[in-house]
Amino acid sequence: MPTADDARRGGIRSRVARRCLASLTFILLLGTSAHADALSRGAAAFQRGDYIHAARDLTPIAQRGNPRALGLMGFLYEHGFGEPQDYDAAADLYYEGAVQGDPFSQAQLGLLYDKGHGVPEDFIFAYKWLNLAAARTSGHERDIYARFRDAVASKMSDNEVAEGQRLALRWTLAGFTPWLKAERGTWEARHHHAAEAKSQ
Repeated sequence: MPTADDARRGGIRSRVARRCLASLTFILLLGTSAHADALSRGAAAFQRGDYIHAARDLTPIAQRGNPRALGLMGFLYEHGFGEPQDYDAAADLYYEGAVQGDPFSQAQLGLLYDKGHGVPEDFIFAYKWLNLAAARTSGHERDIYARFRDAVASKMSDNEVAEGQRLALRWTLAGFTPWLKAERGTWEARHHHAAEAKSQ
């Protein structure tokens, strides 16, 4: 049978647990706020063209998987702004942001596939990512991404456009996976899912 001392100790434990939970919630909110502040600082530095400070602020956030930071870091690597130019790194950063649904990352990845920078030239994948970016935005940004998509489509056959549309329609959001790589390999390897779907 529980005694009065047991009940008192249980009440103390309950109050301590509530205080710990409140402290943990405060720390998590503080971390989120600091994370948002660093992202805001990094994005503002990026907009000002202060790429050294942008890279410094955005790198730790990108390493934790923030899709916007991943896209901005990809841009820095793609163009050699504040980081050494590295198309492979840019493609991988864009891919990590793109699979999480960031339209900027999706559009930039599509443009890399269109040019063959860091990834093989692949108009179907370029169309897919640009189509997704256009679908996930509105206004002026949507118009820009749609123009890029349509420019890629002008280099494609009707069957290739249909395949790009099919890939975009079947695409689903994914969570952040560190060290995720953009699709490279042979054309057959990149499009093996399309071949499997057609055979079923």
